[in-house]
Amino acid sequence: MRPVFLDKIASVTRACGLKREVRVSATIPCEEGVVVAVRVLNDKSTYNQIELPSGRMAQVKRGDVVAGALGHRHALFGYSGHLPERLAPGDIVQVLNLGGVLGLCDSINPNLGKPFDAEVLGSVLTFPYLGERIGVPARAGEAKLDFGAGLETHGVPVIALVGSCMNSGKTAAACALIQELAHARLTVDGLKATGVSLRRDILAMEDAGARRTSIFTDYGVVTTTAANAPALARTLVTRLAEGGHAQPDLIVAEMGDGLIGTYGVDAILAEADLRAAFTAVVLAANDPVAAWGGVEILAREYGIRPVAVTGPATDNAVGTTLIEARTGVPAINARTDAPKLASVVLAALGLGARERARSETEASSFSEGKESVDDVASLAASSDPGEDEA
Repeated sequence: MRPVFLDKIASVTRACGLKREVRVSATIPCEEGVVVAVRVLNDKSTYNQIELPSGRMAQVKRGDVVAGALGHRHALFGYSGHLPERLAPGDIVQVLNLGGVLGLCDSINPNLGKPFDAEVLGSVLTFPYLGERIGVPARAGEAKLDFGAGLETHGVPVIALVGSCMNSGKTAAACALIQELAHARLTVDGLKATGVSLRRDILAMEDAGARRTSIFTDYGVVTTTAANAPALARTLVTRLAEGGHAQPDLIVAEMGDGLIGTYGVDAILAEADLRAAFTAVVLAANDPVAAWGGVEILAREYGIRPVAVTGPATDNAVGTTLIEARTGVPAINARTDAPKLASVVLAALGLGARERARSETEASSFSEGKESVDDVASLAASSDPGEDEA
């Protein structure tokens, strides 16, 4: 055990609450989520940042000592890599994503260049036993995933965002929906159920107006798979639906990656209880063919008809016209016509009338409040100004 000073702490380790000075061990369990300190060996001009626990992005330079977590990644438009079978100080690993996932790179994306190489320094230790200097390897996550956990929505509607692939506009659509629904005075919570550890998307949901958010990393999962995705989806939905002091009016659930992928979206949709929990499904697609294929897959394999198609495929009238003609599903751009997308979703949830009633009630309350303020102002105007000056 020896001390190491960290220059960057990756967001995948957020639950550990690491400080700049940590203790590391030469014994490294090669298991997903184990926190490891590494020294970066090269500079990069692209894909050269790390997301910090705060959500800020920090540029990484050669020589930086970084705390990340072991894991794998199979990204269509990013790096692909696997979990090492064994590691010792001095071994070389690669930084596979912006959240600080560390593994052995198998395949690169030419647009991103080669990943950061990093020398392993040791596993970062935590000291859970009060009064004892017994260190154990730190692990990502606030709690351990219960694979047998049930699903309980408590009657809260769930809007599921699925995509034809990664970078198809799911997060933009989720945030647009959250913002519009929050403007309608609905309490919205958000989650990300699948993908590779990165908090950026749920932070964007919070910026858009989500009251609470949750992500699979909260349960120690660095990268989701078909084996753990259904349990994660059940756990995340149930956690937000319980609501603590107050339940949300609805939940927006983003499924990272695509309908055809390795992160478990297909495994989630294959579960009858989860399909039943998704009150409305919105499909994000990059082009009209992807939109048609996504609608077909949802219908043929899962019996799901999306309430809308969004994403880059709907960036102009050409795409929307083609999609609606070939699929019969409304094509609505989340960035340019968010109110329409929210209206379609609300109608599918049966909340349109509820939202209008709430708005009318608030308008009435505002009018009554304004009359009271006017009465006070009139009274003040009729009083002796000398008393105020005294």
